[in-house]
Amino acid sequence: MSFTSKTDEEIIKIADPIWQNLIKSSNMKDYGGFTKDFSSQMLYGANEVELGKQWASNKLICSLSEDYKAFGCLRRGLHVTVLFKQKSTAEDGDFLGRLVLGEEGETIKVFGATIF
Repeated sequence: MSFTSKTDEEIIKIADPIWQNLIKSSNMKDYGGFTKDFSSQMLYGANEVELGKQWASNKLICSLSEDYKAFGCLRRGLHVTVLFKQKSTAEDGDFLGRLVLGEEGETIKVFGATIF
């Protein structure tokens, strides 16, 4: 069964530990941990210097709470976007997390990750 054919619940089960790792690694400003599940395409655009600049200038991405909830999946072509309601330990309100997953060989990899 292809990855994109899985149910939302199956995909969220795969996405959850990946999102947890992104939260933990972003809060720690740990480049190696943060990029460990990235696709080769994502690694190409996510160099350590650029991520360091983002961590230095964006308080939100260094204060992500483990208080989050996946609330749906969007399928487009070979990728699935998992949407998360995300909280911060330093900023009030709710934020939207977006995790784009796809297959690279036999492995599920991150093809995009953002927080709004």
